[in-house]
Amino acid sequence: MTQITPGNVADLQVVWRFRTGEAGRRTGGKIKLETTPLVFEGVMYLNTPLGRVIALDPVSGQMRWSRDFGVDPTSGYGDFVSRGVSLWRDDRAKPGAACATRVIVGVIDARLAALDARTGAPCREFGRGGTVDLTQGLRNAPSPETEYELTSPPAIIGDRIVVGSAVADNGRIDAASGEVRTYDARTGRLLWTWDPVPQNPRDPAYTSWVGDRAHGVGGANAWSVIAADPQRGLVFVPTSAPSVDYYGGHRLGDNRYANSIVALRADTGELAWSFQTVHHDLWDYDNAAPPALVTIERNGATIPAVLVATKTGQLFALHRETGEPLFPVEERPVPASDVPGETASPTQPFSTLPPLSPLALDHAWGPTPGVQAACQSRLETLRNDGPFTPPSVRGSLILPSNIGGAHWGGVAYDPVRGLAIVPTNRVAAIITLIPREDYSASLETHGERIGVEHNAMRGTPYALRREIFLSADGGMCTPPPIGALVAMDLRSGRIAWSVPLGTGEGLPLAGAESLEGMINLGGAITTASGLTFIGATPDGYLRAFDTQTGGELWKSKLPAGARSTPMTYFGRDGRQYVVIAAGGDGGDVFGKGDEFVAFALPVENTP
Repeated sequence: MTQITPGNVADLQVVWRFRTGEAGRRTGGKIKLETTPLVFEGVMYLNTPLGRVIALDPVSGQMRWSRDFGVDPTSGYGDFVSRGVSLWRDDRAKPGAACATRVIVGVIDARLAALDARTGAPCREFGRGGTVDLTQGLRNAPSPETEYELTSPPAIIGDRIVVGSAVADNGRIDAASGEVRTYDARTGRLLWTWDPVPQNPRDPAYTSWVGDRAHGVGGANAWSVIAADPQRGLVFVPTSAPSVDYYGGHRLGDNRYANSIVALRADTGELAWSFQTVHHDLWDYDNAAPPALVTIERNGATIPAVLVATKTGQLFALHRETGEPLFPVEERPVPASDVPGETASPTQPFSTLPPLSPLALDHAWGPTPGVQAACQSRLETLRNDGPFTPPSVRGSLILPSNIGGAHWGGVAYDPVRGLAIVPTNRVAAIITLIPREDYSASLETHGERIGVEHNAMRGTPYALRREIFLSADGGMCTPPPIGALVAMDLRSGRIAWSVPLGTGEGLPLAGAESLEGMINLGGAITTASGLTFIGATPDGYLRAFDTQTGGELWKSKLPAGARSTPMTYFGRDGRQYVVIAAGGDGGDVFGKGDEFVAFALPVENTP
């Protein structure tokens, strides 16, 4: 993709817009448009948070067909999002046959569906009339049903569909279980299941789960994108924290396979290798970023690698076939827990690559001297012992917070320049464990403050209060930039550049107008001409950066913040297009919108 270059990117203009019509719908939860479309054989395929799958003309933006799965908009799903669809082609089907090419979609209400890519009609031979109910057959059933969702597109490898799940955090210790399952792409028949909480005493990870209830916990699910390597017959599964996130007295030990990258053999579901990025997670440090399968040069050799960017602000580079680190990983001592019944891991893995974001906060910041003094006063009341400070009843400063470091936007890679491009967050959070008898009082005192949330954590002695580190009047206490775009040079093992990503434009925070770098959620793409495109910020811009230097070359205002990853393709008219989804229902700082926006060079400027 070299038609759009650093020299002409400033000439990009909007060529079409497509609205889904969902931003104004009344819902039981906050909907967020996070879809990255696919373009295949002259058709664009996308999906929406409320269960529509749509085919568009990628040059004009005109709709070709739409299929509505009838998701109840009043359902209270915690993550009311869908990040895209997958495609599968049946090499046994006759040309032009129905369902020879299928759109494989995970609907938010945990239905796995197959549609004819030409017409949108259900592939009736798949599952029951075209769908499989993923809530059936789980070790721990969802309760309520909205506890269990499907938010990311399934992985396709050969004639198999590999699918994870999204499980609501911090409700109960026996939350819905996070089995990864594989289905036949033609029939929807279940082929194998892998449970990240080991159930077989002969499994070498079994003894890393300690306690009478340890093997009955839920979560540890793969809610992000599963990566597939057909050449090696492997799928790479990014797993999350076991339930509940912030207290683990019922699941002592390292909790192996949770908070890991797990390589499974696609034919059988057998474990090839696993690498744990966080032991005994107490911080909601899910592996949110999709594993990036790349080829890197290391010590004169060309190596198949998997890049893992983590909420802990680290980048791990692993050999794709063995899981061995390509840059050393050290087990370093970290603080102990002072919570009765809890035992934090004495060490955590640290990549020897430079951190992608700060790992500690010594002094509070503020946009004014008064705000800074208030922030510093609050900081001095908190437990703040550096990386992996455990949650506490006193209140603990956590940096990076539960949104990272790196997040589900993941890693973009430029193989020519050897650069991994990672959007990062740098905002600190405060985690307070509330004795059960004090939960109601905390809700009454803190429940209406900006950036504060509570969770019951049923089955534990504590409830949870999680809040962004802000002053009482909403001023930011974490030093800017709050968000940054970072390039790691995987040849030298050094940071090539780091630039603020986004601004505080339009945010309801004290001093926001002066902030550079802001909380971001969404991914980047790189192109062969040396461009990096990313939205991701609440100020609502799509930006283009010079991949070599990190210099911002262009930006264009979108109808809302874009929590999605852009994509690029050539249209039948010979033009290179860049498309991004922007919007949500206005329930947070990213704003209200429901549009896919396409950019291209003017016809007269097209090379």
